[in-house]
Amino acid sequence: MAITRQQPARRGQMLLYILLLAVVVACMVALSMCDKPAEGVGSQPSGGDTLDIAIEYSPVTYYTYNDTLGGYNYDLLRMISDSVHCPMKFHPVVTLEKALAGLEEGRYDVLVAQFPMTAGDTSRFAFTQPIYIDQQVLVQRRDSHAIHSQLDLAGDTVWVVKGSPMIQRIASLSREIGDTIYVHVDELYGPEQLMMMVSAGEIRYAVVNRSIARAMAAQLPNLDRSVAISLSQFQSWMVSKDRQGLCDSLNMWHNQVKRDTAAYLGLQRRYFGGTFPTLAR
Repeated sequence: MAITRQQPARRGQMLLYILLLAVVVACMVALSMCDKPAEGVGSQPSGGDTLDIAIEYSPVTYYTYNDTLGGYNYDLLRMISDSVHCPMKFHPVVTLEKALAGLEEGRYDVLVAQFPMTAGDTSRFAFTQPIYIDQQVLVQRRDSHAIHSQLDLAGDTVWVVKGSPMIQRIASLSREIGDTIYVHVDELYGPEQLMMMVSAGEIRYAVVNRSIARAMAAQLPNLDRSVAISLSQFQSWMVSKDRQGLCDSLNMWHNQVKRDTAAYLGLQRRYFGGTFPTLAR
């Protein structure tokens, strides 16, 4: 009788995994074909006074739904653009490494991505003042094999997005626990897709920002995000190292928008529900 009761559950679980894998494939196909520009969005640098902004696809940074564009960073930049009358052109990106290269090569003026500010990266890029605070967490399935401590990662493999400073953080964590944590650096997928792969059982662990894990919680309820990999970290926008003047302007414009308290806090509540650790005004 025990076997009879378990078999339907297994079939249902397998169907869920197949569906999630189909979603992964569909998402990647859609993103790879995403050259159709919406208003203010394009794939070619614009020149002139327009700022070309590379912006990462994620539920927090930038997303599209039918004909609607949204995301905390996207909406905040639109507020800045309207406030200071600075035209901006958005270039959606999926691969973080290519976006970083585009910033260094001058194809983009600004990069907006889930990229925490670290001491090592400040020698390569200029970072604006913090936009909000985030944290890196381990994403794993809620089952009997789930781990509950960073120490339990010894000898295991975690997946991260290529170009992410999470790679350095996991290397530091390996030294802290006195054992090796192996890192698989994925060249194709973003954090959302890695989470879907964990949910479908294709990979065991991924490290992503807590804000993305929270935003995806309803769609992927079988995932656990309770194990922190890092302390809280500042999330900033990035410019090339030789564009300090632009960095200063972005800081000034950001402060100007924050003075409109109602609109600024309303934006935070819309995306973070008033509980996300955003920065004080």
